[in-house]
Amino acid sequence: MPISRRKLLQGGAAAIGVAAAVPVGQHLMWGAKDFVRPGYSPDFPDAPPGEESWENWSGIERATPTDISYPETESMLADQIRGATGRVRPFGSGHSFTGLAPSEGLMVNVSSMSGLRAFNAQTGHAVFGAGTHLFDVAADLAAHGRALPNMPDIDVQTLAGCFSTATHGTGAQLTALHDYIAGFRLITASGDILDVTAASHADLFAAGKVSLGALGVITEYTLKTVPAFNLRRIVRALPVEEVLRDAEALADKHRNFEFYYFPTTGMAATITHDLHEGPVSGGLASAEDDDLLESLKALRDKFGWWPWLRQQVAQASFPKGVVEDVSDAAPKLLSTTRPHKFNETEYHIPRENGVQAVREVIKVLDGLKAGYFPMEVRFIAPDDAWLSPFEGGQRMSIAVHASADEPYDHFFKLVEPIYRAHGGRPHWGKLHTLGHADLTQLYPQFEAFRDLRRSLDPAGKFLNPHLAKIFGEPFDA
Repeated sequence: MPISRRKLLQGGAAAIGVAAAVPVGQHLMWGAKDFVRPGYSPDFPDAPPGEESWENWSGIERATPTDISYPETESMLADQIRGATGRVRPFGSGHSFTGLAPSEGLMVNVSSMSGLRAFNAQTGHAVFGAGTHLFDVAADLAAHGRALPNMPDIDVQTLAGCFSTATHGTGAQLTALHDYIAGFRLITASGDILDVTAASHADLFAAGKVSLGALGVITEYTLKTVPAFNLRRIVRALPVEEVLRDAEALADKHRNFEFYYFPTTGMAATITHDLHEGPVSGGLASAEDDDLLESLKALRDKFGWWPWLRQQVAQASFPKGVVEDVSDAAPKLLSTTRPHKFNETEYHIPRENGVQAVREVIKVLDGLKAGYFPMEVRFIAPDDAWLSPFEGGQRMSIAVHASADEPYDHFFKLVEPIYRAHGGRPHWGKLHTLGHADLTQLYPQFEAFRDLRRSLDPAGKFLNPHLAKIFGEPFDA
């Protein structure tokens, strides 16, 4: 049975005037929902009369394209791309914070090309439409007794969006999700359809696993899968210094390890997942006390101008030790929903520099009276995709968030310089300021990718302002 946390969550905060103790647990879910997400769709805004409109999940990226298309078949999409005289950009569920998707030309969505198309029980390979959401991938594979080796925190992304931005979970020996790709189908700027594998198109395969949507529109993926497995999750609330001291060892000890730091509190929560045999507890702990962000925001609002008092109240309010112990099917524990909208910056730091970078970011966040969103730290194994942030060695990922209705200029003024000083590479879907000159220094194959992009799309049909900046290309709308 899941451990009861009610008494642990009732601390001294109420006696000091805070509404409730700070809740920690349930994977820091920020508002939990069921594993199955029937009928999920992004909340796209209504367009003005006579116009199309698009915006991303957090609302900071917007576009008024000439058309938004949801082609029903691959051939229809190929015809649209072939016949387009302006720019074309693919978009998915809108969970990228950078300007990868917006276009004032044609925006295309492959959600009609979704679902499990084939499964080979001998190889374990599964073929999915590129518009399939991750939560549907997990459910479809579970029906065949299979799973992906790992999952990210959020599972509403489409496969195309997930892979194209190098979306990842956590685990020092676990690679990012694009490393599960065995092949894909790509529609190029000329409307040609290519079946791409490492054997058939070695360079295009290495580039296309993390493509930024810059090489064409991917319509289908063949994925490597593993037998379905269960995990046991343990969440512990600890002083952050203790977590930083043990972080490297914990990352090596556990299949999945990550931790959250709660700014100005001096407290952190570690989350470990390990393989579990036997019956599972199921039934995630009650969400009634998982109003983490609201509690942290209330703490900020009440004591923001007295950081020392804020820390004292928080430490009195936090539970100590184990606050959750549950077991279930891996996808049900690894992924959650995040209904509270936010903006985010995340860089992937060489592991040997990671703990020091975390310390420096903590110092910055503790100095911001307005901050309250947790900082997330994860570990990822290397892979060989050309534009993978994890190419060449293990990385520690450090993510800083801000509520969607609050400023985030500290991302660029204070946090990003720390990331860069420690050799960090930005998450392609999260906020950063880097351009072509910076990125060529960070990726050994960056110019090879740029040359390949030019050969496939010499007219720049798939460019937009953000990609033009990244690749150092001229751009006229």
